Amino acid sequence: MWFAHLFGRPLFGSMKHKSPDYATLEPADRHKAPSYPDVDRQLVFDKNSSLYLSGTDHVLDQPVHLKISDMALQQSSERGVFGGPSACYCPAGVYEWGTRSGQARLTISAQNCLHCKTCDIKDPNQNIVWTAPEGGDGPNYTNM
Repeated sequence: MWFAHLFGRPLFGSMKHKSPDYATLEPADRHKAPSYPDVDRQLVFDKNSSLYLSGTDHVLDQPVHLKISDMALQQSSERGVFGGPSACYCPAGVYEWGTRSGQARLTISAQNCLHCKTCDIKDPNQNIVWTAPEGGDGPNYTNM
């Protein structure tokens, strides 16, 4: 830290990325589906239990702070090409892909949002727009 302060750069340099994070996502057909261990509540926890511990609270009648610019693009590309990674990279399970009447359908549970902005950063089409919610709602980590 002092080296960077005195000489204007870190001692060992810094990591550089050649492209934005969303551009590094590869199509789902190049990879096999991940297998996760079963929830044992000692080492592996489910998302709902962890979400409860965050103390997340949103006013239910406020405007939605997560918006999809083009739902058709989200279904054809994010779900069709990339296998719906939004359901995996969101730590709070805000995005869920399901099927209704034979068509893939994205459900957004914005009230569970932890405001990590991963969806805004990692969405392969940059189609999800995250805005700050009204009233300062969100996670309330009481032990921090």
